[in-house]
Parts: sequence; C-alpha cells; structure tokens
Amino acid sequence: MVLQYKLKKSSRWIDYKGKDKFKRKVSDYDWRLLSHDKSKLLVKPTNYTRVMKRFRQIEFFKHH
Repeated sequence: MVLQYKLKKSSRWIDYKGKDKFKRKVSDYDWRLLSHDKSKLLVKPTNYTRVMKRFRQIEFFKHH
C-alpha cells in the first residue's frame, strides 16, 4: 500500500516518506491510500485519522 498526501489547495500528490518532511500540521493535508502498484484507490482523499484507521484494518486482515 502507498500512503500519499497533498496540501488541501494543491493538486499534486506526494508519497509519504516520513513525518519529518512536513512543514505544516497534519490537518493541513489531504490523505489517500493506494494499492501497492498505485492502480487502485483504497481510501478516498480524507483526513489522516480515517486513512490510518482503514490502513490498520487492511493490515490486520492481511496477516490473519
């Protein structure tokens, strides 16, 4: 899975590399989750909390 983010006013999505790259608060960004090959949108653009909740659900069922 690929976690991406962009500023709410921007149109360019950036792959998540780590929280030390941010210059603003996490809430200033839109977040989305894509499949590993970036062909399927797993979570529509929304806030960080919702994307991470879904990410943990997918990881849980993938390993059980």
